[in-house]
Amino acid sequence: MTGSAGKVDKPRSRSPHLEKSAGIAYVRANPMATKLPSPPRVGMVSLGCPKNLVDSERILTQLRSDGYQMSPDYAGADVVLVNTCGFLDSAKEESLEAIGEAIKENGRVIVTGCMGKEAEAIRTRFPDVLAVTGAHQYEQVVEAVHAAAPANLSPYLDLIPDAGLKLTPRHYSYLKISEGCNHRCSFCIIPSLRGDLVSRRPDAILREAEKLMEAGTRELLVISQDTSAYGIDIRREPRMWKGQEVVPHMTDLARELGKIAPWVRLHYVYPYPHVDQVIPLMAEGLVLPYLDIPFQHAAPSVLRRMKRPGNDAKVLSRIHQWRELCPDIAIRSTFVVGFPGETEEDFQYLLDWLDEAQLDRVGAFRFEPVEGAAANDLPDPVPEAVKEERYARIMEKTAAISAAKLAAKVGRTLPVIIDAVDDEGGANGRSQADAPEIDGEVFLRDAGHLTVGDIVPVVIEDADEHDLYGVPA
Repeated sequence: MTGSAGKVDKPRSRSPHLEKSAGIAYVRANPMATKLPSPPRVGMVSLGCPKNLVDSERILTQLRSDGYQMSPDYAGADVVLVNTCGFLDSAKEESLEAIGEAIKENGRVIVTGCMGKEAEAIRTRFPDVLAVTGAHQYEQVVEAVHAAAPANLSPYLDLIPDAGLKLTPRHYSYLKISEGCNHRCSFCIIPSLRGDLVSRRPDAILREAEKLMEAGTRELLVISQDTSAYGIDIRREPRMWKGQEVVPHMTDLARELGKIAPWVRLHYVYPYPHVDQVIPLMAEGLVLPYLDIPFQHAAPSVLRRMKRPGNDAKVLSRIHQWRELCPDIAIRSTFVVGFPGETEEDFQYLLDWLDEAQLDRVGAFRFEPVEGAAANDLPDPVPEAVKEERYARIMEKTAAISAAKLAAKVGRTLPVIIDAVDDEGGANGRSQADAPEIDGEVFLRDAGHLTVGDIVPVVIEDADEHDLYGVPA
């Protein structure tokens, strides 16, 4: 669930007459005084990836501007929105459980997000849902809320920050630059859920980034289904931004964002050749030295069955070149184990590739058949026990690599963004190599003087498999 965003202090009046206008006494003495209605309250359960989180923020921003307040719990909500994830069967089950819980605890539920494609199945299981809409169907969601809990706009109540409402802490924000994807990976149904690539105008993105900075953001996390492909659908449409043309291309956009925000982090970057052009921006400090690249596998035979682009040897060569140009670059990725037809030789190839690539952050998941995915029809499924064994081996391998890379940072002074400060002089934050919630953290001592959102130099004193420990310099 999410709460409302801050409060606006009302100006004090010097008039004794107006000072009496607050409270029950004044209302009783002035029965004709306007009594402001209580606005309807909306609860939100947001599941899935950061792209879904951005969708939730946009929906809540629109609802807030329409006169609604946010409820932090089921009991106080007039209607509950459940923004679902439908990428894997396990994610679908989690979404269905969330819908069921919301219906049990509140009863007035609107479903949106990726599972909106399965409206009939949702209604069959939960006939009491008020409405079901698909991914990024903002207008339909808002219309459904208006129908379920009408709101009356009031100039005294309906104040909203320029940057909109956020579900993330104030000091970092996700910035969505496009929707949809042109790839047709055999294990993925995202294009059928969200459609083909649709890029936002660069000037609109940069304007949003500036508003986020004005609202207190210090770190922008750039997200999309395929950040490298940004702009290919609108390549011939440069836009004016502060007196100069900005081409809708990943490199140009990253450069301009780097002029706006202290930290800019790139997620979901496919290793197209033009990604090489972004590395100098990292070396210059305009963009964080961090790339989130979903490699998914390394064995050529598996990549072919996945319908994934990629030449593992060439990618390894490029990774070495990136590190020569920008030694501190951190590369994170995700991998699928147990894909249909994956042999022990394929899996060992992946482990050997990881030894060579020395990726900084790695996540892995076991292959799951997803309704509608082409991979479901591939022969030679991998037994569940083998998937589990391979998953354990890849996590052991990547944990050892991570531990060694983090140990090499002991004794260095690194910039760290502060995420939380406690009452006992401790704090935790993240280095430039750490994205929120998916990577490691930096735990600090003697840091009670710091404030959330500060970016400070930290002397690294210790490390484990995933996290760093230090003290402000």
